[in-house]
Amino acid sequence: MVGSVLYNGEQFFFSTCPRCKVQHAFPRYIYEAAQARKGTKNTSGYLVFCPNGHEWHYRECESREDELRRERDLLKQRLSQKDDQIVCERELRTAAERSAAAHKGQITRLKNRAAAGVCSCCNRSFENLRRHMSNRHPAFVAEEVA
Repeated sequence: MVGSVLYNGEQFFFSTCPRCKVQHAFPRYIYEAAQARKGTKNTSGYLVFCPNGHEWHYRECESREDELRRERDLLKQRLSQKDDQIVCERELRTAAERSAAAHKGQITRLKNRAAAGVCSCCNRSFENLRRHMSNRHPAFVAEEVA
C-alpha cells in the first residue's frame, strides 16, 4: 500500500496493479475485505480489480522458510529442465554424427563404383569408363570425402 486519502468523508486506499503497474484507489471496505480474506495456497482470496480490468488479490505473507523452499524448488526445476535439454542435444548430435557417417559411406561407395566403371543406376560395367577413370582421374578414388 502506498497510502490513503480522505475524499468526501470516505477513506480510499492506493495500490498498484501487479500486472500493469497502474496506481489506483479503492474504498476502505474493499481494502479491509481483501486484507481479511488474503489468499492462501489453495484459495485466491478477495479479488481486487484495477481500472484496466486486471484482477489480483492480497496474499498471505510468506515466511522466510517458505520463500527459500519455493526458490529452491524453482531452481531444482530449472536444473532438471537444463539436464533434459542437455540430454536431448546430445542425442541430436549423436544422430547427426551417425547420419553424416552414413552419408560419407554412401558417397565413398558411389565414388568407388564410378572409378571401377560401374553405372550407379543400372549396375552395368563399362570398360571404357573404368579405363577413362584410371587414366584421366587416377586421384579420384584416393580423394578424401569431406
